[in-house]
Amino acid sequence: MTTGSLFIITAASGTGKTSLVKQLLATTNDLAVSVSHSTRAPRPGEVDGQHYHFVSREAFQDMIARGDFLEFADVFDNFYGTSQASVDKMLASGLDVILEIDWQGALQVQKLRPDAISVFILPPDRQSLRQRLSTRAQDSAEVIEKRLAGAVRDMQQYLHFDYVVVNDNFDVALADLKAIIMANRLTLAKQQQAQAARIERLLSE
Repeated sequence: MTTGSLFIITAASGTGKTSLVKQLLATTNDLAVSVSHSTRAPRPGEVDGQHYHFVSREAFQDMIARGDFLEFADVFDNFYGTSQASVDKMLASGLDVILEIDWQGALQVQKLRPDAISVFILPPDRQSLRQRLSTRAQDSAEVIEKRLAGAVRDMQQYLHFDYVVVNDNFDVALADLKAIIMANRLTLAKQQQAQAARIERLLSE
C-alpha cells in the first residue's frame, strides 16, 4: 500500500481557503483533512469529531506534555492542535492528508515533517481582500482595517511555502490545488510504491 503524503494549506483570513479545501475534499479521491483538537466550546451545529475534537484544557495540556501534537497554538485563550497519531493513522492507510492551519502552525509542522508539502493561498489584490473581510455589516472601518493589516502580515510568510496559489478565480485556484496533489502522486517515489507489481511484471518479461 502506498503511504499518503502530508499537505499543509495556509492562507490569511478572507482568502477563501476554507471553501477551497471543502471543495477539494469533495472532488478528490483518497484525500482527507485532519480534524484539530480544541479546548473551546462547540458552536451551534458543530459536531465533535467532525469539526473539532473538543477536549478540556487539562486534557489538552496532558497531550502537550506527552508530545502528542504536530503543532498547537493558543488563540484568544483557546488551544488548538493537530494530533500526530491521527495524522499518521490516515497517512498509513494510504490517504493524502491536509492540514488546514495558520502559518505559525505550518512552520512547526515543517520542522517535524520536512517532507510535508506546503501551499500558501493569496488573494488577487487588497481590494478584494478588504471586501471579503467587510462581510460583517456591524464591524467598524477601524476593525476592518485592523483585520486587513493582520492579513497582510500573515501574507508576508508566503516565502516559507513550496507552492503559492492565487485565488483570483475559484475554479482555477481549485484546479491548481488539485494539480499540486496529483503531481505529487506521480513522483518516482510514489509510483514505485503504487505501481510496484506492474513495474516488476514489465521489467521481468
